[in-house]
Amino acid sequence: MATLRLAIAQLNVTLGDLPGNVQRILDAARRAADRGVRLLLTPELSLTGYPPEDLLLRPDFYRACDRAMADLAAGLPEGVAVVVGHPVEVRGFRFNAASVAERGGLRATYLKRRLPNSEVFDEVRYFTPGEGPLVADIDGVKVGLAICEDVWAPGPCADLAAAGAELILVPNASPYHLGKGAERLDVLAARARETGLPLVYANLVGGQDELVFDGGSWAVQADGTPAARAPQFEEDLLVLDYADGRLAGPAPLPDLGIEEEAYLALVLGVRDYLGKNGFPGAIIGLSGGIDSALTLCVAVDALGADKVRAVMMPSPYTADISLDDSRALVRTLGVQYDEIPIAPAMATMEGLLAPLFAGLPADTTEENIQARIRGNLLMALSNKTGRLVLTTGNKSEMAVGYCTLYGDMAGGFAVIKDIAKTLVYRICRWINRDGEIIPERIITRPPSAELKPGQVDQDSLPPYDVLDAIMEAYVEQNRSPREIIAQGFAEADVRRVVRLLKIAEYKRRQAPIGIRVTRRGFGKDWRVPITNRYADEY
Repeated sequence: MATLRLAIAQLNVTLGDLPGNVQRILDAARRAADRGVRLLLTPELSLTGYPPEDLLLRPDFYRACDRAMADLAAGLPEGVAVVVGHPVEVRGFRFNAASVAERGGLRATYLKRRLPNSEVFDEVRYFTPGEGPLVADIDGVKVGLAICEDVWAPGPCADLAAAGAELILVPNASPYHLGKGAERLDVLAARARETGLPLVYANLVGGQDELVFDGGSWAVQADGTPAARAPQFEEDLLVLDYADGRLAGPAPLPDLGIEEEAYLALVLGVRDYLGKNGFPGAIIGLSGGIDSALTLCVAVDALGADKVRAVMMPSPYTADISLDDSRALVRTLGVQYDEIPIAPAMATMEGLLAPLFAGLPADTTEENIQARIRGNLLMALSNKTGRLVLTTGNKSEMAVGYCTLYGDMAGGFAVIKDIAKTLVYRICRWINRDGEIIPERIITRPPSAELKPGQVDQDSLPPYDVLDAIMEAYVEQNRSPREIIAQGFAEADVRRVVRLLKIAEYKRRQAPIGIRVTRRGFGKDWRVPITNRYADEY
């Protein structure tokens, strides 16, 4: 029986950086060669990064990819074959491909057969489905190729088994959301049991705009049991040995907890968004509340304390404990910190608007002015320093519009945009698991925007455990209000949350992008019309 040493190169590539990605793949191939690897598997579209989106509509993009593939093949070490994901154009048709490259050329090319067109995927817009399986002989081992979506239904893998494959390799660019690792393992195990073949699944790692790819690549035996697993949220070279129908490798890594997974996703998303786009650092407006505290912790772990600046902008309504807790947090984290009282700006705005507001009662207008003053200050610092403002609003607030356009929504990247308030609390307690980093009072005090005396969030919103559960059912599960009420929620709460969700759509459309952590965030996979009179089922 033939044997084969192979490896997964779990890579963090940069979209569109063809020379840089070629070098990253070559570096992995050389490390693999040093460990005696004969076949190296890289992720889906590892040459270009994923998703290239409308770059795929440009003919020059394919010409550049062809040149890059030639450069890659020319630079490969002798004796190592590498499976590389790349787009190809053939007679006007575009394909998502994976090629077996060896020094000097391409040995075989497989064209992805199943194109995802749901959630954040729209490959049908760009690609044509391939036809038929590809099985390549590598040192006597019959290796079949399938790409990502190809393994989510039985057909392509069954065809590989029928074509004589002994081992199935699966390049992937599978975005992260909570619970995705277990879903992938279930799918791979099902394909293994159906075909009687082991599978090796290489997943991309890194941040790309709102998406985070978590790695966590798998190898599974023919009976569906895990053979090995690469770490999540970091690059890795996972070496495996195939012999007699079985894979051997390091023991599979255990699952991470939900809080740790979510936090690591946020850290990776911030690090890559700022790093890959060339921002020198981040600016965060602190409030003394839990959302800005979490955002600051993420930024420090992503970028380093020296690249993070925190700004506290107290108003006459800011409690002393908010200032005390913010000062304690920045001392612990070691970031640059400034305090800019906004009372003088508030007085100036009040004077300018007094003739226009004469005879009208104070309302949320005055509250929003405070938020917009703060937004102006943060954006001024951003313009002057080049650092990016990270906004601090959570998913619960984004859902119901508990945020101010051009105020607390002002910034370049919304770090916790897809983190519900209840999960914010859980993550912060996880951060403090080994000792206090976030002051305990920030976690335990009632949340407040502090825009008027005695204000707390629950003056305007249902309790967050109720709000979040209704939001999850409506947004992530597509439940109707009638179905949510049948789950035991008060009709008044459901009506209130759904109404707020609908009327806040115009705000969400103007919000900065943020990191997707749930199955459905307010980004690529949320496309609800702003002008919309659909009446939900009650």
